[in-house]
Amino acid sequence: MTSVIEEQPLPAARAAVAKHAWRQAFNLLNEADRVEPLQPDDLMRLGESAWWLGRLEDAIAARERAYAGYSEAGDTQDAAICALALAQDYFGKLAHSIGAGWFNRAERLLETEPESPGHGHLAFAHAMGSMAAGDLDAALGCADRTLEIGTRLGDRDLQAYGLLLRGRVLILKGDVKQGLALLDEATVAAVSGDIGPYATGIIYCLAITTTASLADYSRAGEWTEASKRWCDRQSISGFPGVCRVHRAEIMRLRGSWREAEQEARRALTELEKFNLEYAAEGFYELGEVRLRIGDLEEAEDAFRQAHELGRPPYPGLAVLWLVQGKAEAAARTMKRALDDPHFDRLGRSRLLPAEVEIALAVGDRERARVAVEELETTAADYDSAPLRASALCARGALQLADGDAAGAVTSLHESWRTWKAADLPYEAARARMALGVALRADGDEHSAVMELQAARSSFAHLGAMIDLDRVAGLLGQDNAGRGMNSPVPGTRVAKTLMFTDIVGSTNLVEALGDEAWENLLGWHDETLRRLFAKHCGEEVKQVGDGFFVAFDDPSEAIECAAEIQHRLGDHRKQHGFAPQVRIGVHHSEVTRKGQDYGGRGVHVAARVGALAVSGEILATTDVIAATPTRFPVSEPRSVAVQGVSEPVDVMSVLV
Repeated sequence: MTSVIEEQPLPAARAAVAKHAWRQAFNLLNEADRVEPLQPDDLMRLGESAWWLGRLEDAIAARERAYAGYSEAGDTQDAAICALALAQDYFGKLAHSIGAGWFNRAERLLETEPESPGHGHLAFAHAMGSMAAGDLDAALGCADRTLEIGTRLGDRDLQAYGLLLRGRVLILKGDVKQGLALLDEATVAAVSGDIGPYATGIIYCLAITTTASLADYSRAGEWTEASKRWCDRQSISGFPGVCRVHRAEIMRLRGSWREAEQEARRALTELEKFNLEYAAEGFYELGEVRLRIGDLEEAEDAFRQAHELGRPPYPGLAVLWLVQGKAEAAARTMKRALDDPHFDRLGRSRLLPAEVEIALAVGDRERARVAVEELETTAADYDSAPLRASALCARGALQLADGDAAGAVTSLHESWRTWKAADLPYEAARARMALGVALRADGDEHSAVMELQAARSSFAHLGAMIDLDRVAGLLGQDNAGRGMNSPVPGTRVAKTLMFTDIVGSTNLVEALGDEAWENLLGWHDETLRRLFAKHCGEEVKQVGDGFFVAFDDPSEAIECAAEIQHRLGDHRKQHGFAPQVRIGVHHSEVTRKGQDYGGRGVHVAARVGALAVSGEILATTDVIAATPTRFPVSEPRSVAVQGVSEPVDVMSVLV
């Protein structure tokens, strides 16, 4: 039996690992392990496959077995590399004591060993720790050691790590030009496929993080797109969930808030049992999006969850409190944040714009002045156009508070032009609104109104409800009066809501494999989106493997649902297979929340969708009562809906 296993699943599993077919490798390695326990090298392959699938507990279990095997065989260097991998796994779980224990064990094992790749990986880990602690000189020394070991041993992963680390440290020290050159060189190695998948992911992650911290969103966006193409080729989502968090941030900054929220929610699903540190970043991103569209309750909840997982929820939470009228609490929060020594200069530059806004709101112009000057110095030292735009906007706000309206106009106009050139629409609209206020203070009412109207148009396009309310107040429009110090109540609208979902998607992934599943899912998404557009449906968001769609006309919703099922049926006849989709439809008044909807009606629609079976269109009697339909329907039946006290009457639409 052993020889059969070795001839079949084990070689196939090793080949799958070499091709980065992680799910196939994971299944084959487990199959082989059930017949005869795997040797340490294959256990490491099993751990790697599990890791890429986001199965962290399985990865840890395999690696701990591998470590025991290496130790028993006296293979100190491989045991040390395994211990370093386990340290990272436990750090990702926020089990810092256990992670530190594994790290110390790796360090002890390598103390008396001749120089090896393990020493390079240890130097890399020390560099990362030194950067986190703010000891840039120590980090630079460890980066150089990583590069030196990688060069001497011909280890391309370590060479790329060394270049990346040296570049990041130089940037933090203020040598942006040289640092970015090294960063780009390391990232090109990732693009070209010269290094392993884990090293590629690490390099993309740090390159995007570093360029985003510089507010170099153009470069960060380029590397984000490159990382997405790489992930697509590997049939993975990147470091499970981690790359999605970076993409969500870039999407948010580019003004694609709905897509950013979807990406953040997907990231949180993947990160829930994989890496809680990045889950915290995912919650923070979600909070930023919900804050911008005016959903203060969900924003505050997301910031709270980020905080619980160890991510300081600033500046988002402080801005939210300012919006809620809690200016003094916001000011105290920002003071604590800026007193935190863990924020480096670039990290502080993300806090300072909110510090200026909040300091001016509580009447502390001197505190605002200190923040403006620091922001200007940082922008100049790092030669970053977006940081310069941020500093100009802060300077303009301070000038206006000081009574220098003409100076504020000059600063704010230049800020708007710089934001616009950087393709950051929300920041540009905020600068334009401030410019309108400054022009009015300078006595140029006609120009002020033009700028405010332009800002209003941008806010409306983005769905920035709080800012839209404020600019409406500045223009003297009907929905004025709430201003920035109170939440924006949502608009109640009548909508027909549809939820779609692929039935048994987990089993389909297992049966088809990653690549075939991704192709099928792409076809499904494209097909349904075309039908939503044809029937005037508004795609609100993607939910799992399905969609949440809103219609003004209930008959269009039913027609769209019917055509979805017909199109899927035709595809099965012509091509032999199509996913089974269930659809729930409900008609109700709901609350508009920026580009989203909320309220009891959304909850009922989602639950009705979940109660439908494969291929079924399940509609509430509210839908059927609202529109005549050409399709026959079943007799109504009452169903219990979780979270709703009264039963809901539903009917199957027979297409």
